[in-house]
Amino acid sequence: MNNKYCNSLTEYSRLKTREVKVGDVGIGGSNPIRIQTMTTTDTMNTLATVEQSIRCIEAGSELIRITAPSINEAKNLEAIKKELRKRGYNTPLIADIHFTPNAAEVAARIVEKVRINPGNYIDKKKFQLLEYTDAEYFEEVERIREKFVPLIRVCKEYGTAMRIGTNHGSLSDRIMSRYGDTPFGMVESAFEFLRIAEDENYFNIILSMKASNTQVMVQAYRLLVSKMMETDRNFPIHLGVTEAGDGEDGRIKSAIGIGSLLEDGIGDTIRVSLTEESEFEIPVAKVLANRYNNKIKVPSIPPVTFSPINPFEYSKRKTNAVKNIGGHQVPIVVMDFSTEREITPTTFISAGYLYNSTTDKWNISDMAADYIFIGDHELNFELPGTLSIIQNFSSLKNNFGNEKCYPLYSVTEYLKKEINTSTLHFIQLSLKEISDQLIDALYKNSNAVIILTTEHFNGMMEQRRFFFRLLEEEILNPVIIKRHFTDLTVEELTLYSSTDIGSLFLDGFGDGVWLKAEQHLPQLVNRICFGILQGTRQRISKTEYISCPSCGRTLFDLMETTSMIRSRTNHLKGLKIAIMGCIVNGPGEMADADYGYVGSGVGKITLYKGKEIMKRGINSEIAVDELIGLIRENGDWIESV
Repeated sequence: MNNKYCNSLTEYSRLKTREVKVGDVGIGGSNPIRIQTMTTTDTMNTLATVEQSIRCIEAGSELIRITAPSINEAKNLEAIKKELRKRGYNTPLIADIHFTPNAAEVAARIVEKVRINPGNYIDKKKFQLLEYTDAEYFEEVERIREKFVPLIRVCKEYGTAMRIGTNHGSLSDRIMSRYGDTPFGMVESAFEFLRIAEDENYFNIILSMKASNTQVMVQAYRLLVSKMMETDRNFPIHLGVTEAGDGEDGRIKSAIGIGSLLEDGIGDTIRVSLTEESEFEIPVAKVLANRYNNKIKVPSIPPVTFSPINPFEYSKRKTNAVKNIGGHQVPIVVMDFSTEREITPTTFISAGYLYNSTTDKWNISDMAADYIFIGDHELNFELPGTLSIIQNFSSLKNNFGNEKCYPLYSVTEYLKKEINTSTLHFIQLSLKEISDQLIDALYKNSNAVIILTTEHFNGMMEQRRFFFRLLEEEILNPVIIKRHFTDLTVEELTLYSSTDIGSLFLDGFGDGVWLKAEQHLPQLVNRICFGILQGTRQRISKTEYISCPSCGRTLFDLMETTSMIRSRTNHLKGLKIAIMGCIVNGPGEMADADYGYVGSGVGKITLYKGKEIMKRGINSEIAVDELIGLIRENGDWIESV
């Protein structure tokens, strides 16, 4: 298979797509990356929906999506649009449709764009494993055609755009039977509907491939672009990570998925799906998008004509195991305290280590860094048992002799000095420093761990090119990805580092992460490092919440409930809990969650273990207690300390 999915792997280049007009807003073509969001209000509450839409528009949203789960909500879009126009707001509106073709046909006469989910729209999902003959399979496709064509014709008549938006968790039983729960199935699900639209000479279409799992999401979008390239298609692309959650974790996860694709020039419009008020999504999306709207020409990186990895399937780069780094071990975290005025036991609190002077013991958190870089500092105290130190080679002799202190060499030092190759040591370098002499030295030294740095404007691309070179040379030394960011806000640091480092981990590159940002609190830097590893599914250090953004379909207060569940379960390290507002974002959208809490009616909750219903129609007042009881019953509960 051709694995090309972007213009270049070493030079930023926006993928050229056709322009689709959504009202007066152009998406794709030469337009900037557009920002959008979705309201969380009841669509039948005209005033509340209008007021929230205005807050989002004034925050910078260029399109507003509103759910239309039934024909009544679809009809009320006219009142919402009329009131917005009356107040002077001409922002295009999008109707979000999942199950109801008749609602879509009503909405398409009112709003500027409709979004349909091919897994739910006509082609239903009942979570059944069915076997289809070829004849039965294509008979179902023809049934889809019969029911989908009327919407296409309405959109053509009214000049309405359409997003065919596949969601990983809601692939139909028919698609699942042939392609499985895979990116290939996601792409084919969209293409079935796309081909029908093309047969009707309707091309005012935008495509999306959303998932909660960032690996699946990125692979699906890449595969989508690759298939469009192969078939001479160029439809604009909407980017989003479903159920990213809230707060810092939601931002990290969104940046990993969306940012990884933007880095490769993929994406014409984005929505950051946070379990927060809709207007709070906009600043996050703008920070992500503006980084690429302002890309400039920079020094070139040695090009590659063919990617040495399969970009559509995850495979971790094979490396030697050196102590606790590389091999089949989880990636490590390095904290940098080299610029501290003095290093004492209290310095390590921000790295997850708390020293109790009374008991002379260290308390170690789940997010405790594995290595500390001290630069030229000296240490005069004993370290906790799980922690090791990295120190500049030139200052190593000044250390009081701790056997867990390992040297960091520059390339010059590494090639000129007599190296003790019998134990762990580190060498810091960038792509431009690699040479035949260095490659020979690395071949001979399996205990060397590379600290990979970059000062390039397109740092992710330069570091990715370095990994390609290692694969070409069959070098197996582990690599710690190091990035140094300056003059960034907290939001920018979180999003940029998650994008740049997370992109590499999604491709199986990296045996550790080292993030340096002196102007920010070390606690923040440490959390971001562990958040990136969790968001890329490389190292699970805390409870993961797969939480959908609220919308008009939501059957309970999603933000309040998420906060309540988090407060009672966030000590359950490694457990994945999905919190879904309605059945649309129900068992399918929960991806690979261990437990699910899903709105199934007003004031009613259904609890899942995996995708199996365990308790149905529980009153919301007791549902959190019932969830905890379910976790206990299955042996996954531990008492918080």
